Amino acid sequence: MSLDQGLFREAMGRFPSGVTIVTTVDEQGRRWGFTASAFASLSLQPPRVLVCLDRSANCHQSFSSSDRFAVNILGAEHEDLARHFATKATDKFSGRNFELGDLRLPLLPDAVATLECRTVGRLPGGDHTIFLGEPVSIRLRSGSPAVVYDRRFWRLSGSTIGV
Repeated sequence: MSLDQGLFREAMGRFPSGVTIVTTVDEQGRRWGFTASAFASLSLQPPRVLVCLDRSANCHQSFSSSDRFAVNILGAEHEDLARHFATKATDKFSGRNFELGDLRLPLLPDAVATLECRTVGRLPGGDHTIFLGEPVSIRLRSGSPAVVYDRRFWRLSGSTIGV
């Protein structure tokens, strides 16, 4: 049985997700980054996160050879930046406001949260690579996180429906 890829993509778009920009630097100090909604907490003991990157991405080799990466959890006001980092542009950082973190990785100063991670594993995942990271530095800021649903950005209202 062959599954329709368009239908699969449409179904996955119905699952609300946070939005991140994942960054690293290569051996020459060049900055690389991509937009990812495939990011999750993996383990509390020890602390681990995972992020998935398409193997055809221009930055894949840089992330594959790097020993560290940063996850910038975006706020609702970062839609344009998220769309920019989702492109195949070669220099996504030009004219953008990033600062260096503890691991000398590009961090978005007004991200809702940033996690600088040491890469502790790489796993094949279909047409993606799953990068496993151990957070070594975390910064938290106030703000409402970006949420993507049905390929559109949404702002959380702050109301709850009960737990």
